[in-house]
Amino acid sequence: MAHIFFSHAYVSAGHSFDTTRKAEWVADSLERSAITGIEIVEPSPLSGRQVAEVHDVEYVRAVKKGHPRSLAESQGFVWDPGLWPMVLASNGGVVAAALTALDEGVSGSLSSGLHHARYDQGAGFCTFNGLVIAAKAALHARARRVLILDLDAHCGGGTESLIADESRISQLDIAVNSYDRYVPSAQARLVIVTRGSDYLPAIRQILDEADQRSDAFDLCLYNAGMDPFEDCPTGGLSGITEEVLAERERLVFAWCHSRHMPVAFVLAGGYIGPSLDVDGLVALHRLTLDAAAGRSQGLS
Repeated sequence: MAHIFFSHAYVSAGHSFDTTRKAEWVADSLERSAITGIEIVEPSPLSGRQVAEVHDVEYVRAVKKGHPRSLAESQGFVWDPGLWPMVLASNGGVVAAALTALDEGVSGSLSSGLHHARYDQGAGFCTFNGLVIAAKAALHARARRVLILDLDAHCGGGTESLIADESRISQLDIAVNSYDRYVPSAQARLVIVTRGSDYLPAIRQILDEADQRSDAFDLCLYNAGMDPFEDCPTGGLSGITEEVLAERERLVFAWCHSRHMPVAFVLAGGYIGPSLDVDGLVALHRLTLDAAAGRSQGLS
């Protein structure tokens, strides 16, 4: 059984946008049509102190209080009192998924990884960087090394900036859009794919390269973006179909399983538009849940 974290507080911010609403869309779909092997669990929210272990105290305070307004809204949407409980709950879900995966092998959160958020400000509709917060929580628990596998359409420049001084966290980042691009380093490998036919081969290659490393990872934090989908209005790349993304999910979870590596996922990017409605977007995100359920059922 894979424990997947969700709280209605994930959608408590007043700003109505896919990132602040789709967790509930996916949760509602699971109530209507359950996936065998998936159990929804409510996480405990983080404290402001826990967030401040990764982000600047002044920035954390601005998000909580709403001023200075420019800093509180630096992620790109209007501040309201619901933002603070939302980010504490959603990032609490990512941490809970990471720690649960260490114990159970696979877990996830219906929140996003928010990989554009920086130390002292938000960016790209990302307030606090749940991937890095969760990675550091896992290190504090018992993990020796953590891998962040980022398959969102866009580059994870916020994550890269936050792990630059932490040698125990590595990022493998395969994007199809150059937004938030950064200079790759020993800790952050970046590949930008420009043709849909190259997408799965690029993922296989970067995972093969990771296998050549002598140091093993104790946890994979998987930022499972669906915005590479060809009909997604933000980031989509022609040739990346639902079938390609389904194969990507099987590939990622099988790779972790064959290496006995615990994996915790978040939903990451995916946006409705003229050719992708809510039901279509939810169906894409359910591909990750299907693959996670299969991994869970395959655990010995």
